[in-house]
Amino acid sequence: MPKVSLFNMKGETVGELELNQEVFAVPYNEAIIHQVMVALRANQRQGNAKAKTRGEVSGGGRKPFRQKGTGMARQGSKRSPLMRGGAITFGPVVRSYTQTIPKKMRHLALRSALSKRVGDEQLTALDNLKIEEFKTKAFIAVLDAVKVSADKQRVLVIVDKRDPKTVKSAANVPNVRMVEARNLNLLDVIDTHKIIATSAAIKAIEEGLA
Repeated sequence: MPKVSLFNMKGETVGELELNQEVFAVPYNEAIIHQVMVALRANQRQGNAKAKTRGEVSGGGRKPFRQKGTGMARQGSKRSPLMRGGAITFGPVVRSYTQTIPKKMRHLALRSALSKRVGDEQLTALDNLKIEEFKTKAFIAVLDAVKVSADKQRVLVIVDKRDPKTVKSAANVPNVRMVEARNLNLLDVIDTHKIIATSAAIKAIEEGLA
């Protein structure tokens, strides 16, 4: 069963935290991770780009110019895609890019990605994370205490419940993203270098994925 050191907000080791091997010790499955990641990114697309077809462009009731004698190619309607202000050939239409992802596949991909982070020693566990006042410096002090730098690395902070003061204190720190354990998805884990998670958040993740 994998274990990680448990730190407090001062960076002091207060014990060890045993991780559920069904969640944090799963073999890395790159194919599943790629498939789920592509689907999740597709589901974020709005798909509302729209270009007008010949039937939607205004005008076109009269022949724009005479058939012969102008030196230009003959045209029958100013709605033609060849005309300035006309329709768009094969333009985008409103559509849905949504892909259905089976729950088991989503969970397997997330377990695999989390296991990779644990194996690479990129997961830092905290016994608690609660800032008592609205201060960005207080949150940065916690990062410095556990030796996590957000200057050049993207940091994912996973909490059990979002505390308003903690959220506000972390909001102005660059490259830091905070999510609740119940809202964690694969893109959060993939698009980060370091993960900081509270013990309560880790327990919630295990309950949701085990």
